[in-house]
Amino acid sequence: MFAWTLYDFANSAFTTLVVTFIYSTYFTKSIALDEISGTVLWSRGITISAILIAVFSPIMGIIADKSDLRKPFLVIMTLVSVSATTALYFVLPGQTIEALAIFIVANFAFEMGMVFYNAYLPDIAPPDKIGRISGYGWSLGYAGGLLCLLVALFGFVNPEIPWFGFAKEIGENIRATNLLVAAWFGLFSIPAFIWIRKSSRAKSAVKLQSIPLNDLIITIKSIARYKQIIRLLIARIFYNDGLITIFAFGGIYAAGTFNFSFEEIIVFGIVLNVTAGLGAFILGFTDDKLGGKNTVQISNIGLLVATILAVAAPDKTIFWIAGILVGIFSGPNQAASRSLMGRLVPKDKANEFYGFYAFSGKATTFAGPVLFGIMTELFNSQRLGVAVIILFFLTGAILLQFVNEKSGIAEASKKL
Repeated sequence: MFAWTLYDFANSAFTTLVVTFIYSTYFTKSIALDEISGTVLWSRGITISAILIAVFSPIMGIIADKSDLRKPFLVIMTLVSVSATTALYFVLPGQTIEALAIFIVANFAFEMGMVFYNAYLPDIAPPDKIGRISGYGWSLGYAGGLLCLLVALFGFVNPEIPWFGFAKEIGENIRATNLLVAAWFGLFSIPAFIWIRKSSRAKSAVKLQSIPLNDLIITIKSIARYKQIIRLLIARIFYNDGLITIFAFGGIYAAGTFNFSFEEIIVFGIVLNVTAGLGAFILGFTDDKLGGKNTVQISNIGLLVATILAVAAPDKTIFWIAGILVGIFSGPNQAASRSLMGRLVPKDKANEFYGFYAFSGKATTFAGPVLFGIMTELFNSQRLGVAVIILFFLTGAILLQFVNEKSGIAEASKKL
């Protein structure tokens, strides 16, 4: 179990430093021509990677379930993401296309790796502890993101002379945080690669070129028989869109609307990671007692309130309160969603069903970034871009009410 949760510790450096706080902000402030066009371009990059993930995650999940390739796929996708993150260091101001192309590769590989990683949860966690174990993973992940942020702050961003001789000219010290992320991600993934076991279930030999269409159709028909999973995936499409958009533009919004410096953004990120880790850990126990659905709903309401505060915030103080609320409820939202899916999934279909779980998380995630970009560009205001997130959380919470967790667990325990 520890090796599995340590992978969360490893990969959270990517989402925290590259996607949310440091590189996304550096892209809009230094690589792009201006912050508004940079925000719009970043939204396009998030959109393209989300579409690619939505297309490939169900297919790759099927391949992993029909073969014994779950672990090799996890390793390959991790290495691709690490390599692309390393390449971001070499992109200079003005090279917007190069930066976006490399980021799309890194983000795609990162998310694909999560498909195979999440699919291990039903195998390693007993049913009565799946919520807290998923919470352990997310909380350890936020701890990893926090520690990596601290290293970035004190080693590369804040000091007069950054570590390893990186200069401050043309943002070399900021770009060097990508090297830190790549090293962190790669190093702390090693225990998972070594100690996570391959599936004990026998797998058939698979010709990769011959799979996906027929098996994809079969999987769609199969998953359609599990009504509660379908309801969960539809609801998650919306509330996860809201969360993804917050992660993609949180640092950008702080810098563009509230004039946060890089140092302030990193401190903001540190606080959010602390609160998110605590939230995921504490509400992991709530998950096992109240159920995954109730825990997700509590977090959806909290995130809805936080987003309204962020849009209406007249100053940094109120924005800080909104950010802390996002931190508290974002961890439980993701951890409880993963554990709820784990309760509803038949164990012999974990990879392919988690492929559709990833699909639901990415199928329309282009909508949030696209709407954010359109509203920002149309009204020259990031506030109106953030306002669209409110609709995603509200819609997701309403749809989640139709999920019956007990019925779904019963469906998973029998052949349908």
